[in-house]
Amino acid sequence: MRERAGFPARGACPRPAARLLATLLWGASAWPALGAQDQSAPTPLFSEVASRVGLDFNHFNGAGGNFYIPEIVGSGAALLDYDGDGDLDVYLVQGAMLEPGKSPSQSWFTPGPGWRPGHRLYRNQLIPGGSLSFREVTAEAGVDSVSYGMGVAVGDYDNDGDLDLYLTNYGPNLLYRNNGDATFTPMKGMGAEDSRWTTSAAFLDYDRDGDLDLFVTNYGNFTVKGNNPCHNKMGLRDYCGPSGYRPIPDRLFRNERGRQFVDVTEDAGLGAAFGTGLGVICADFNGDGWPDIYVANDRTPNQLWLNRGNGSFEEAGLFSGTAFNVDGNAEASMGVTAADFNNDGSEDLFMTHLAEETHTLYLNDGAGGFSDQTSRFGLTRVDNYTGFGTQWFDYDNDGHLDLFMANGAVRMTRLAEPADYAYDQINQLFHNDGDGNYRETTAEAGAALQLSEVSRGAAFGDIDNDGDVDILVTNNNGPVRLLLNEIGSRQHWLQVQLEGVQSNRYGVGARVGVQHEGKRTSWRRAHTDGSYLNANDHRVHFGLGRDQEVKAVIVHWPGGSSEIWEGVEADRLVTLQEGSGRPWTP
Repeated sequence: MRERAGFPARGACPRPAARLLATLLWGASAWPALGAQDQSAPTPLFSEVASRVGLDFNHFNGAGGNFYIPEIVGSGAALLDYDGDGDLDVYLVQGAMLEPGKSPSQSWFTPGPGWRPGHRLYRNQLIPGGSLSFREVTAEAGVDSVSYGMGVAVGDYDNDGDLDLYLTNYGPNLLYRNNGDATFTPMKGMGAEDSRWTTSAAFLDYDRDGDLDLFVTNYGNFTVKGNNPCHNKMGLRDYCGPSGYRPIPDRLFRNERGRQFVDVTEDAGLGAAFGTGLGVICADFNGDGWPDIYVANDRTPNQLWLNRGNGSFEEAGLFSGTAFNVDGNAEASMGVTAADFNNDGSEDLFMTHLAEETHTLYLNDGAGGFSDQTSRFGLTRVDNYTGFGTQWFDYDNDGHLDLFMANGAVRMTRLAEPADYAYDQINQLFHNDGDGNYRETTAEAGAALQLSEVSRGAAFGDIDNDGDVDILVTNNNGPVRLLLNEIGSRQHWLQVQLEGVQSNRYGVGARVGVQHEGKRTSWRRAHTDGSYLNANDHRVHFGLGRDQEVKAVIVHWPGGSSEIWEGVEADRLVTLQEGSGRPWTP
C-alpha cells in the first residue's frame, strides 16, 4: 500500500497542526512540463468518470403525472472530507414519492440502476490507495435517512474539527453531527429543524463570536393537497412557476456554542422581506468586515441582507442594485456565486436564470453598490439555457476565474411521452480571458459537457488532489456526473486550508489573498456555500499560471485580525493556523 507524499494514512490523526503545514501533492517526477502535453490530439478539458470510480447514484424525483413543483427543483450534493483523511468524500441527496402511500412502481419513471430510498454517502479511497475510487458507506456512517431531499450545507458547527451536515428537505430538515470516527449522529431537537420547504442553506458566523450560525432559504407554501394545475405553451399539463404559491420566510439560527440553535430571524430583522428562495451565498459585500447574506429568489426580488454588526441586518437589495436586472425586472434566480472575478478587491455576484432571461453579473463598486454588467463581460452573447448550479472557479489555473453553469429546463422543451422526461439541456463552461471578457468553451470541453440531461446542482473541489478544481453535477431524475479536470494541473497552483483558533475552526468567511511580484493581490473567500443546493470544497484554491513564486499569503480572519505568511511554495496545499503568521496591516 503506497502513501501519497505528505498525506496521513487512514486512521492516523488528520487534524491540522499548530504550524504552517506545506503538503506537496505532486512529486517532482510527476510534475508535467508546462506546454509539453501531447499535441497529436486535442485533450478534453474534463472527463466524466462517475460510474468508473464507483459513484453509482441515480436521483429519483417520484414524478407520477401530478406535476408537484418540488419534483422539478432538486437535488443537490456535498463535497466534504468527513473522515478527515485529506480527500473529498461525496454526499448525494435523494428524492422520493411525495404522495403518502405511493410506491415508486406508480411513478412515470423506473428508478435508475442501484436505486434504493434515502440519501447516500460515498467515501473517497484516494488516500491511502493512491487512485480515485469511491465506496458507498451510508449505513455504516449513520446517515441513512429517507426524506424528500433538496440540498445540503456543510460546516463544523461545534468547532471540534469535524465537518457536520445539514440536510434540507421538503419537510423537516435534519442536522447531522460528525462524531470524529467516520460516523454521524442525527441531532434532533437542536432548534434548527425548519419543517417547511427549504431549498438551500449556508453556515456563516454572522455575529463573529467564533462559531457557525445557520441561514436557511425557503421557497413556497406548496402542499400535495393544494397542488395547482398548470399548463405550458403547448397546452400540456406542466409544472407551475413560483407565482402559483405564496412565498414563505427564510430563517436565521444563531449557534449557542454548539449546544443549541436559536431562531433569531425576527430579532435580526430578516422577517422584513422574503421571496421564493432558491440560492444563497454569504460574503462581506460592502467591505465593513461583517458577513452579509445574499438570497437568489425565483421571480421575486433578490435580497441583499447587509450585516449591521450589532446582530441585525438591513435589506438593501433595491438600494444596492441587486434586487432586479438592468431592465428593472425580477428574474427567476436559481444558482448564485460570489467572488472577486476581476481582482479589484471586492466580491461580485453572478446568478443563473430561465432560458428566456439572461444570466446576470452584478459588478461591485467596493462599497456594496452593484450594477448589472452582464453585457460588458460578454455573457449576453451566448445561447441561454435554464441555469441552476454555478460557480466562479479557475479551471485552467491561469489565475482568472472562469464560469460553469449546470442547466436543465423546468418546462418541457419538446413534445414527448412522459417517460422521455423532456427537460434536458447541456451544461456550459465559460473562460475568462483576463481582459474582461468571457468566451464559451463548452464545445472544447469534450464529451463530458455534451451530455444533455436535467442538471441541477454543481459542487466544486479538487476531488483527486492534483491541484485543479473538479465538478460534481447532480441530475434531476438521472445519474450523478463527476467531471474530472484534465487541464488545470498543467499550470501552477496553491491551495490553502485554514485552522481557526479564535475564529470558527475552518475559517469560514475569511478572505485569503495571494501576493504576486508585480501583480495585484488575488483574493478568494473561505466558504462552502453558493452554487445551488450544494456544499463545496472548504479549501481555498488559487491558479498561479506560470508563476512558480508566491510572494506571500494574507488572511483576514472572520474575527477581524489579519496575518501574513511569507516563503509559501507553489503547487502545494498549505494549512495556516490562526495566530501562527505575522500580524499584518493593510
